[in-house]
Amino acid sequence: MAIFRVKAKARKGSTDVKMMAKHEMETGQRKGKDGNLIPAKFLDTVTVSHGGKVVFEANLGTAVSKNPYLAFSFEGGAKGETLDIAWTENSGASGTESGDIK
Repeated sequence: MAIFRVKAKARKGSTDVKMMAKHEMETGQRKGKDGNLIPAKFLDTVTVSHGGKVVFEANLGTAVSKNPYLAFSFEGGAKGETLDIAWTENSGASGTESGDIK
């Protein structure tokens, strides 16, 4: 399960977005204390939409560290509007969240 913290600021016709996902990002190559492999569990895709239009999409994998930080800008957006975040894991789990533009 992922939880995103989003900071988005609109200025001069564009919006700067900084996001941090709280996620373990397990590669499937580490061993636990019992000596068995910890199953792979990582964010596979992250998609951010504004007004129904995709403004950012990332395909992640096992090479991305725990609690990944993502930053991007897009044209448009205004204070008080919302960003919609959709994510999927390699395990098949998925979710949606939202963040406000300030």
